[in-house]
Amino acid sequence: MPRLTGKRALLEQLVADGVTYIFGNPGTTEQGFMDVLQDYPQVQFMLALHEGVAVSMADAYARITRRPAFVELHIAPGLGNGMGMIHNARIGKTPLVIYAGQSPSNVLLQEPHLSGPLVDMARPITKWAAQVEHAHDVPRALRRAFKIAAEPPQGPVFLALPMDVLDAEAEVEIAPTTYTNWRARPDAAGLAELADVLAAAKRPMLMVGDSVALADAQAEVARVAELLGAPMFECCASEFNVPACHPLYLGSVDFVSPKNIRSTLADCDVLFVVGAPVFQLIFPEPDEPAIPPGTRLLQLDCFTHEIGKNVRPEIGLLGDPKSGLAELECLIRERMTGAALQAATERRKSAEARVAQEHERYWINARKNWDASPISGPRLMHEIKRALPEQSLVFSEGVTNTKHVEMAIAPCEPAQLVKVRGGGIGPGLPGALGAALARADRKVVGIASDGAAMYSISALWTAAHHKIPVSFVMLSNRAYRILKLNMIDYLGPAARGREFVGMDLVEPELRFDRLAEAMGVPSRRVDRPQDLAPALEEAVGHQGGPFLLDVVIEGSVPSR
Repeated sequence: MPRLTGKRALLEQLVADGVTYIFGNPGTTEQGFMDVLQDYPQVQFMLALHEGVAVSMADAYARITRRPAFVELHIAPGLGNGMGMIHNARIGKTPLVIYAGQSPSNVLLQEPHLSGPLVDMARPITKWAAQVEHAHDVPRALRRAFKIAAEPPQGPVFLALPMDVLDAEAEVEIAPTTYTNWRARPDAAGLAELADVLAAAKRPMLMVGDSVALADAQAEVARVAELLGAPMFECCASEFNVPACHPLYLGSVDFVSPKNIRSTLADCDVLFVVGAPVFQLIFPEPDEPAIPPGTRLLQLDCFTHEIGKNVRPEIGLLGDPKSGLAELECLIRERMTGAALQAATERRKSAEARVAQEHERYWINARKNWDASPISGPRLMHEIKRALPEQSLVFSEGVTNTKHVEMAIAPCEPAQLVKVRGGGIGPGLPGALGAALARADRKVVGIASDGAAMYSISALWTAAHHKIPVSFVMLSNRAYRILKLNMIDYLGPAARGREFVGMDLVEPELRFDRLAEAMGVPSRRVDRPQDLAPALEEAVGHQGGPFLLDVVIEGSVPSR
């Protein structure tokens, strides 16, 4: 075995695991690691000016490449800066390996400046957190971290590496990480029970979540829905789980409170949930379940924690959604008689008509303010769609415009639309950068809301510094509009017309075109709908680095 310093062993292990990007913001306790980086030109350090930006870039990169991304953070204050976006990675189940430098272990008792309980800080929002005390353990700890991050439920892990541990020499083993093959087949008897209930259902529905995308089970879930004649919907999902063009796809349902879910499920007798939480609401009600009385709940997921977490299912199955759904389709076909098949065919016609009606209702409302000024959300998203080249990816933190993004982009295959997740605002700008690094073969357009963007505005400097070719579209509605809408949801109709304290971003007005120019990103501002098309053509067609289009959009709250 070679004899290496801990810091060189760290880089050698990263190279062995195929790491090509490190996302970070360096500090004094990472100086040894940063110094040795110059000897590894095959690994690029993506410099962020805030730790939250580094984590968000890595989050998007990991989601799209389907591999754990590596993040370098500074000691206690830097880890603290990154914790909000690490929370997003934990909730969104993104595989990250996060390293922060620690003061030398032999002087920690003296409480050196900036030192802190790094493992204790990270543990509540990571899958695993540890401090490495010996140089010979560095590559072993890194392999364990990559393995843990990648297996369901995927998520962030944390390593604290003291300076003296990285400077010390030891004999080490460098070898690629062996990842867990988690694609276990669901229990055969359980699948048979599922098939019995679904084949006999009169008004079944499917709710799908991001574990469907993780398992590449989009085709399988669609075939089960088609066989049953069951409409599909999403709630709190951010990946490509169902083709938006599928005639049985109702789209996403608002997860603020249970009322919209109850409305969606009003006529459902069997709800089959695949790879999704039941439910992850902002305002859950302690005594009023989101699932109507009499609706039978079935669950299939590769993440056991979500099965029966809040609502008791009749059947809960742990296993790979892809193989489970494929087998389930065959079992349902065996059980469906001629009469049952005919009933499913009629159900499918009715469900497809319902989906078509929902879409038509959306577009009727969307066209009402099509030519209005300030620019409407639906008009902007439609114009973005028209401006996109054939091979493109939209990374969106649209917040209150998420529905408009979904309806306009309407992804029918992976890598067309990726949405932020986790709930903490700010990953939109840096996430688009991580997406562009992950998919250099596609044009990446980042959609970001103005309030959220101010949490990570320094990402624009990183984009210019590294010449990352992202076209940003800034949604400038001059408010925390999502908070106003949630206030109405929380307080009820009586809150309409009340003053919303601390939720307007005016006096002075935020000018993202000027902020972008100050950080080296060419920009343009648009406030008239007739100017949208040429402005978007310029933004999307820009070559050689980033471009920002600051769009003034409508941001009022409905009066009734």
